[in-house]
Amino acid sequence: MRTQDPAAERTIAESRLRSIAAPERTPLLAGLPASFQAFRAAVATPTLDPGRPGLRVLLALAAAAVIVAGFFLWRSQPAPEPLPAPTPVAAPPAAPPAAPPAAPPAAPSPVAKVTVHVAGKVREPGVYTLPMGARVTDAVTAAGGARGGASLGSVNLARRLIDGEQIMVGAAVTGAAAPSPQADVLDLNSATQDQLEQLPGVGEVLSSRIVDYRTTHGGFTSVDQLRDVSGIGTKTFEEIKTKVRI
Repeated sequence: MRTQDPAAERTIAESRLRSIAAPERTPLLAGLPASFQAFRAAVATPTLDPGRPGLRVLLALAAAAVIVAGFFLWRSQPAPEPLPAPTPVAAPPAAPPAAPPAAPPAAPSPVAKVTVHVAGKVREPGVYTLPMGARVTDAVTAAGGARGGASLGSVNLARRLIDGEQIMVGAAVTGAAAPSPQADVLDLNSATQDQLEQLPGVGEVLSSRIVDYRTTHGGFTSVDQLRDVSGIGTKTFEEIKTKVRI
């Protein structure tokens, strides 16, 4: 068996290693231009390692970019705007105050009346009811007036009527004086204050007291009650007791 030289074996091994580490160009690549050959060599160059200081710089730049992007993103958000104040709704006009209910019409006060008998020479003799305060002429007119040729000289046409009296028209006068109002009999419960003043010895003050007594006691029940009226003494009572009635 042939023994090789150790030096030759080492040379053969190194040659094989170089062929593995740097293979020969293929016939196809050997025919390419030189510029492409240079580009292929640059691409085949291993990437440069930036090292630890360069990595820190890159990280700081990336963090700054993130912060700036976040700031602009926050600024781009729409700002909330306050809502406008609601427009006040006008209150409906207040209803006008209700008018107070109309007061019911006052009931007419009963009018006092007097009833008289008109006789004699009148067109329609009879009993007539007239308002209190009427005069004798009103009673004669209500009876149609005096008949032709009848004399009214004996009748006081201006005298106020007295309830219950009789008026005689055209009566003959035989020298006696015509009857005066004092000769007429008054009803104490219906006579007015003016009529009471026609009584002898009774003036405005005393007639007012008679009316007040009548109102307070609900009317007279006896002529003798006139003695209870202040101001009517025995003499005055004797003068008027025959000229009044109940």
